[in-house]
Amino acid sequence: MNNETPRFESAPAKSSLPTWYPDLLDRVSAHVVTGHRRAVAAANQEMLTSYWSIGKEILDRQHEEGWGTRVVDRLSTDLKSRFPTTTGYSPRNLKYMRAFAAAWPKETIVQAPLAQLPWYHHLALLTKVDTAELRSWYAAAAVDRGWSRDVLALHIESRFHERSGKAVTNFATAMPPEQSDLAQQATRDPYLFDFLGTTDGWRERELEQKLVEHVGKFLLELGQGFAFVGQQVRLELDGEEFFCDLLFYHLELRCYVVIELKAVKFDASFLGQLGLYMAVVDDVLAKDGDKPTIGLLLCRNKNRVVAEYALKGFKAPIGVAEWTSAITSSLPDEFRSALPSVAELEAELTSAADEDLQP
Repeated sequence: MNNETPRFESAPAKSSLPTWYPDLLDRVSAHVVTGHRRAVAAANQEMLTSYWSIGKEILDRQHEEGWGTRVVDRLSTDLKSRFPTTTGYSPRNLKYMRAFAAAWPKETIVQAPLAQLPWYHHLALLTKVDTAELRSWYAAAAVDRGWSRDVLALHIESRFHERSGKAVTNFATAMPPEQSDLAQQATRDPYLFDFLGTTDGWRERELEQKLVEHVGKFLLELGQGFAFVGQQVRLELDGEEFFCDLLFYHLELRCYVVIELKAVKFDASFLGQLGLYMAVVDDVLAKDGDKPTIGLLLCRNKNRVVAEYALKGFKAPIGVAEWTSAITSSLPDEFRSALPSVAELEAELTSAADEDLQP
């Protein structure tokens, strides 16, 4: 019998390894991360394909035989009995699978961006978006911007597709093409400050303070890439002090963004004040490598033609957009009640998830 104490080899100290070892570690780590992502993506695509196939079977048989929802309820019970450790086959989810198969041809769901979205993203698209074209638009936006299901639901409710990239700007003439397109897409019109509640009678400083208090939600509305720098940022020019309302830095555009808030209708004179702030930020705060500062003027309302003409006299990149506290404010009364709320969507999706977890 061997009575020797087992010996365990320890990893050599990093200091004893060749100088190229850190590069090897980084490269191998990158392969591990890539492999994990591909495995997750492949598993998600297989699940979507399976759900689509199940939905297609139900859809085809229903068309052939003309039976109702009782068969789906029975099918759910039998599937749970046959596969007791598997979730996802509640009656509600089976009906979603049927809707999923009815909404998309199979060749579409295995292609980007639909294949990259988790199932509950698809449920938000199915239940809250009416057309395939618009579903495709939101699917692509969710993948490109990395939206969670909750954020996707929020943007669907706020009709993001109607507001994205719609600010009046001079970016096309004031910025290089490769930057102006990205900057334009980073704008909204109107900006939705529904998280503030009623804003009737508010002054600019009240609005500004509330936005800072809810800066997380404000950043979500501004969009991907914005980082908050400060409120009432002090700028000094030849002994005089100036204070810009809100200052951000855009990580993709690599530039500062000065936001001025107005609780009144757009006036061309507002642009001069904003342009001054932008020039001082460029001279005082911007570092080597930063692109020219962008200005964004948010007004309660505007005449689009007047704003377009006013911007023609400015070489610095500026955008003009409206802000509102309720996206339904411009809708006819008969349509307001038809808009789904985030709470309604969340309740429906949560209910579906709870059913899937039941034995």
